[in-house]
Amino acid sequence: MPDSTTGSVLRVVVIVGSTREGRFGPVVAEWIAGHIDQRADMKAEIVDLAETPLPTVLPAFGQTPSDEVIAQLSAVTPRLAQADAFVIVTPEYNHSFPAPLKNALDWHNEQWHAKPVGFVSYGGLAGGLRAVEHLRVVLAELHAVTIRNTVSFHNYAAVFGADGQPSEPGADNAAGSMLDQLSWWGQALQEARRLRPYAV
Repeated sequence: MPDSTTGSVLRVVVIVGSTREGRFGPVVAEWIAGHIDQRADMKAEIVDLAETPLPTVLPAFGQTPSDEVIAQLSAVTPRLAQADAFVIVTPEYNHSFPAPLKNALDWHNEQWHAKPVGFVSYGGLAGGLRAVEHLRVVLAELHAVTIRNTVSFHNYAAVFGADGQPSEPGADNAAGSMLDQLSWWGQALQEARRLRPYAV
């Protein structure tokens, strides 16, 4: 595990991407947040899009959102802006990621710039990996850096126990590998942003 003395502690926002009733996302988010909080170089904060719903009608280009919309965004936007890195927890809906997650991405821009994003996906046989591949394309447009290693749970209902922990023997190692890469990119990009503003 990286030593926190070599850099600052990264603020990692874990985003729960599904808002569907009966969703499994919070269980997965708590699991990966637990891994983050066991490290000396990271601290987790969970942003649950079901608990912080965002408007679904965006203003016209160049227009300022209304005060009511700004008030709704205030539950999410400052937390994304203050993050040094992200982990997106997503299922796969119709070969892609959930609409509320796309909405959250679209409402924000500079909050993603030059920051790393890791993924934890879950689903059936595909394990949510097609959702992750679509997210990579969207996040590239938002000037984010996606982490190569992912954590993926196939047939997740059979993998997680009642204690919220996966029985899959490689899950913890996969989480550690992804978070190691997230930490490297998080520290490197944090230092780069400190030295000079990111140019769009």
